[in-house]
Amino acid sequence: MWDPEQYLRFADERARPFADLLDRVRTIPRRVVDLGCGPGLLTRTLCDRWPESVVTGVDSSDTMIREAAGRAIPGRLDFVLGDLQTWAPDAPVDLVVANAVLQWVPGHLALFDRLASFLAPGGVLAFQVPGNFAAPSHAVVRDLRTSPAWRDRLGEGADQTVLVAEPAQYLDALLACGLGADVWETTYLQLLQGDDPVLEWLKGTALRPALARLDAGSREQFCAELAPLLRAAYPRGEHGTVLAYRRIFAVASRAAVGSGR
Repeated sequence: MWDPEQYLRFADERARPFADLLDRVRTIPRRVVDLGCGPGLLTRTLCDRWPESVVTGVDSSDTMIREAAGRAIPGRLDFVLGDLQTWAPDAPVDLVVANAVLQWVPGHLALFDRLASFLAPGGVLAFQVPGNFAAPSHAVVRDLRTSPAWRDRLGEGADQTVLVAEPAQYLDALLACGLGADVWETTYLQLLQGDDPVLEWLKGTALRPALARLDAGSREQFCAELAPLLRAAYPRGEHGTVLAYRRIFAVASRAAVGSGR
């Protein structure tokens, strides 16, 4: 389902929330796990940020892991195939990162106890998820997907509308796991360039479940019908096309030994 080349077309825009998330991690981790590592480009930066760390990237996509394998560093950075709902590290870790991946997991609030169990004393769980499922981009896709022409092939389950909670829900769930939590949200005004840039952005992520259900000819037809709708929702301006993109962040920590928490 995943296309690393398409995903990386907007690599800079996709990297910004990852960097903003990690800027709120105050520990210096020695062992790091990146859940949903994708093609490994951002995972590799963790080794630069924390030069003494050992990093493992985990992803459920064979295609992404094959792409990521070329970025491995013997003894420092490796990549493994695994589903974050069942995969577990073989020893406690200092930092678990889940960057723009939890939205693909139904009921992921129930995973927090399990993810918290991975953490060593003082360890941190850091994640961010898109919070823009009410945005025009997703409304347009949803309307077309459920239209008479497409609903039989692209019915319910081809988007992730209901799979992301609100910030207060994340805060409550993390606190219930016994973690200290910092939760916030940010809306990025992303200035995209090129023809049909919002469509190209969505092809890399949100459209993947829908496009995966179609053959090549139908994918082309669906995108051809979607393109003018997105252009109307996001008209190109003098400097490019602005895509407002809300994201929800959380950095949660396990108490260190002797902290009294």
